[in-house]
Amino acid sequence: MNETSAPGALAGIKVVDLSRVLGGPFCTQMLGDYGAEVIKVEPPQGDETRGWGPPFLDGTASYFLGINRNKRGIALDLARAEGRAVLFRLLEDADVLVENFKTGTLERWEMGYEAVLEKRFPRLIHCRISGFGADGPLGGYAGYDAAIQGSAGVMSLNGEAGGEALRVGVPVVDLATGFNACIAILVALRERDRSDRGQSIEVALYDSALGLLHPYATNWFLSGKTPARTGNAHPNLYPYDQFPTRTKPIFLAIGNDRQFARFCAEIGQEALAADERFKDNKGRVVNRGPLRATLETALAALDGDLLCMKLLERGVPCGVVQTLPDALTHPHTRHRGMIYERGDYRGIANPAKLSRTPPRLDRLPPRFGADGRAVLSAAGYNAAEIDALIADGILGETLRKPPAD
Repeated sequence: MNETSAPGALAGIKVVDLSRVLGGPFCTQMLGDYGAEVIKVEPPQGDETRGWGPPFLDGTASYFLGINRNKRGIALDLARAEGRAVLFRLLEDADVLVENFKTGTLERWEMGYEAVLEKRFPRLIHCRISGFGADGPLGGYAGYDAAIQGSAGVMSLNGEAGGEALRVGVPVVDLATGFNACIAILVALRERDRSDRGQSIEVALYDSALGLLHPYATNWFLSGKTPARTGNAHPNLYPYDQFPTRTKPIFLAIGNDRQFARFCAEIGQEALAADERFKDNKGRVVNRGPLRATLETALAALDGDLLCMKLLERGVPCGVVQTLPDALTHPHTRHRGMIYERGDYRGIANPAKLSRTPPRLDRLPPRFGADGRAVLSAAGYNAAEIDALIADGILGETLRKPPAD
């Protein structure tokens, strides 16, 4: 981890985070990694991902821990007017508000952006994360990653040839939505430097999923052919696929004819690069069947780790297909500073490195309601007022049981 005493790149930016689950919290964690002050406001029942385990650390699920560092945590009952009054106090000097409530919730609480927030806090950047957006045929419906993978076509592209559509194991739609929201917030903050005005941002999981469809979408726009599932193989390049070796499977990611020639030379198959069927990428894509059969035979006697290093040294993109533990404990992972560690906490570090103001771990994921008193004190509440809010159930310090269905 890159330690520095310099203020983070986003020091001075205050973010009030009302979001739960993954997309929103992932976005605000990135902002917090770069030094923004992030106040995570949970409902009295807590962010549901606190219970998405095992495994757990001190009663909190790993799922929550992985996306909520560098935040202060408070709990407010926003369904009550007194809780919303506290939120308005927190927004008085806030730069960003992130939320992922169901469409119409803020409006029902008389704190919609156009009717209330924009007028009361004209410099506030409001970011709403939703499943399908607020309008349109699917507008307002709830969305979770896997369901959106299905409805947006992502799942149709994943899986073995001839097999069923398969969910991508990593929640790519939620994560992409978090990245898109983070980018949009930074763009809006930059624009505010010119206009001195905030604005509202909408980032939908459905839209983010559609944004992941390259190159399949452009292939369809041009050819009109519905893409078929190809397993690990790339639709436009070959060999861009997983292959077995004597030891571990490897993934070849050959992108041009020069790389293909170098690969063939390394495995003792120079004639393949001169074969009319395989000498250019178009031919290799069309004739991928016989090419794969030949390569499988050639690779069967080779050591995957050793071959990959030799190919990388020749400038041929290649990777051993590793388990997750192998990847997270790899020497290069540690060299890149990609694991944050403090006490019992370990998490994936922010991948974007800044030379002067790098991301860093300042705060561990908050215990439920742990910072409520400190946050409200900083907002001008005195001790008696805070005690009264706790006694009335407006400010939470202990988890409340979810209401019965």
